[in-house]
Amino acid sequence: MPDIRRIDDQVSVAPQLFPEELADIAALGFKAVVNNRPDDEEPGQPSDADMRAAAEAAGLAYTSIPITHAGFSHPQIDAMADALRSADGPVLAYCRSGTRSCNLWALTQAKAGGDPDAITESGAGAGYNLSGLRPMLDALSGRA
Repeated sequence: MPDIRRIDDQVSVAPQLFPEELADIAALGFKAVVNNRPDDEEPGQPSDADMRAAAEAAGLAYTSIPITHAGFSHPQIDAMADALRSADGPVLAYCRSGTRSCNLWALTQAKAGGDPDAITESGAGAGYNLSGLRPMLDALSGRA
């Protein structure tokens, strides 16, 4: 089982998931999975198509929002907001380590007007340091 870190009541993040884990993820009560890894980021990583098929077979909604080293964009933030809004319960987002997924969650919360201090605290509670994102969180939340 992967290292699942709860950020808030709706979102948890994890490092790379594998198709054979998704039935267990569903059994834990998750209703949706968000993949934040681009295909072929590293050898041996499951493909987006394989993850989608396994998620759907496990009864999970599945969204792919690949985040590359180019960084985050407004369309990616909006796609994450849509995935969270349409989820029928808890969401598990994953990437290589969980960091990009946590960062995308944080940017989504800020763009929705969330308090950057509370967002940063939630990330820290899950073991992620969001201080490098703080200027963007402030700007997106309108509190810069």
